[in-house]
Amino acid sequence: MSSKIMHESGLTLGDRMRDVSEPADGPDGNGKHPFLVRLGERVRTRRNGRGMTRKELAAAAGVSERHLGNLELGVGNASVLILLQVASALKCSPADFLQDEERSIEGALIRELLANQDDATLRRVREAILPIVGGPAGAGGGPRPPRIALIGLRGAGKSTLGSMLADDLGFPFLELSREIEKFAGCTINEIQALYGQNAYRRYELRAVEETLQIYPEAVVAIPGGLVAEPATYNLVLSHFTTVWLKAHPEDHMGRVAAQGDLRPMAGNREAMEDLKGILAHRTPFYAKAEMHLDTSARPLDETFLALRAMVRNALQIEGKP
Repeated sequence: MSSKIMHESGLTLGDRMRDVSEPADGPDGNGKHPFLVRLGERVRTRRNGRGMTRKELAAAAGVSERHLGNLELGVGNASVLILLQVASALKCSPADFLQDEERSIEGALIRELLANQDDATLRRVREAILPIVGGPAGAGGGPRPPRIALIGLRGAGKSTLGSMLADDLGFPFLELSREIEKFAGCTINEIQALYGQNAYRRYELRAVEETLQIYPEAVVAIPGGLVAEPATYNLVLSHFTTVWLKAHPEDHMGRVAAQGDLRPMAGNREAMEDLKGILAHRTPFYAKAEMHLDTSARPLDETFLALRAMVRNALQIEGKP
């Protein structure tokens, strides 16, 4: 089993919700933690960039000037709520204060331009920059990549329909979860149990990158939770022709159970509500796929023909029904 996987750890602001005026002991022995000093510098830099005095920012954020002064000087451990108020007053995200590495001026200007744009505008921007940052051949309006990614929750039909589609197109069929296990040398459950979610996400990213390098053509069943990792999901959206296979929650549950996996229902009387909650959370991410197909709407054969026609039309591949 790989020994390269390491737990990730970091300083979490807000582990203790303390008043900003309470001293935060640091390694330098004078009550200042280096992280809090850098945090204060970023707040002060952002305030100066806005041309605001400390008094003006304190009033806009609804905090006392003394608390704000302590925050900027790095002598107090700010609560999350304080950071939210200050960030709102400075028209930025709290993440701008917590990001520890230096950021470029161009990056800051781009984030500022996009800060208040709606989802449709952000999508157009993302699609427009794909050719610049290394997107797929089809990003600029050319041919789509002949790799098909089927995304969706477990039980949507990714494995069954993916295998049928791959046979029809003459492409290899891959289940990304199996590729992850090959890299790790153990099962996905073992990865998560022994090394945690961060390690699993790293293997997930590596599996996508390897797939892009090895397979110029493929049909790939994507794990349902991959959409939670923006960097990995961006790769999928950029380099695959994506299809969201969606189904009713009852069908998701029933299909998984029919495969012999009773874990979704074992000892959990609220399993259906949990599943609905997961589906509701992930739906906006799944909806970013180029094409959507409801696998609950018709029998398997008809669903496959609909998927086949959809994909062949997108790839401009002719073929007999």
